[in-house]
Amino acid sequence: MKQIHSLAQFHALLSLPKPLHPLVSVVRVSELHLTNTAVWTQFATDFYTISLKDNIQSKVKYGLQYYDFDTGTMTFIAPNQVQTVEPNEANASNEIQGTGYVLMFHPDFLATHPLAADIHNYGFFAYAVNEALHLSEKEKKDVVAIFEKIATEYQHIDKHTQAIILSHLDLLLHYSNRFYERQFITRTKVNHDLVANMEQLLHSYFDTEAPLLSGLPTVGYLAEQLHVSPRYLSDMLRSVTGQNTQYHIHEYVLAKAKEKLVTTNQSVGEIAFALGFEHSQSFNKLFKSKINQTPLAYRQSFRR
Repeated sequence: MKQIHSLAQFHALLSLPKPLHPLVSVVRVSELHLTNTAVWTQFATDFYTISLKDNIQSKVKYGLQYYDFDTGTMTFIAPNQVQTVEPNEANASNEIQGTGYVLMFHPDFLATHPLAADIHNYGFFAYAVNEALHLSEKEKKDVVAIFEKIATEYQHIDKHTQAIILSHLDLLLHYSNRFYERQFITRTKVNHDLVANMEQLLHSYFDTEAPLLSGLPTVGYLAEQLHVSPRYLSDMLRSVTGQNTQYHIHEYVLAKAKEKLVTTNQSVGEIAFALGFEHSQSFNKLFKSKINQTPLAYRQSFRR
């Protein structure tokens, strides 16, 4: 895998002039040329990239559904995330197809600014590429305006440059949060299908010996089976149900536990192991924290 350490190195690999600012840069997608295609089969950067790609050549699917918008697609990549440029994204002359912008900024550029800590709260930097943000025409115009303002600002570097660019970046991230929340709403059918599929996956998991063999299902396991990233799954569930993935796992486990406590004579320890708990104490602690009763007290309340 190729690790790209600086913006200058990234520019050189894309046949771009040296960046005007060492820590932040905005380039047009139409100006990108892949000078060494082997690099792009698997690479990672030491900096953040936010890309807006427009006029994509083919429709892209999310699961079994097509994207909502074709007018603009945004992706958010954090440092050290492995990336790949697929061959069909470049033509014979190694030019990237489509139009748009790529914003790059190094974590050092955020130093002493609240964004240095706050940026970790923007979950979309942990989303997979197939969970991109799809913009309406109006949303795209708002985003393009911010990209262009950032590009204009670092043309003249002075003591105000960093603060002004960071204010634009902060605005861009807030807009992106809003647009993702809108996307969760407009993709209601897809999201509800995903919730239904997750519930079926949990049902199938606990209907086999998987808990005995592998323990409790993890957020990562569910996300992998549903072909989404863990962060996207939790954010989507939170938008639809108000709760994250771990909450749903616990709720399903507790429902199965209640059923077994009431309808079987298995001991609390046997039930805990059957549900995937390595230690019955962990099961007792979770049960009491959620139900406000111990498993044994819950069982006895039905047998008086």
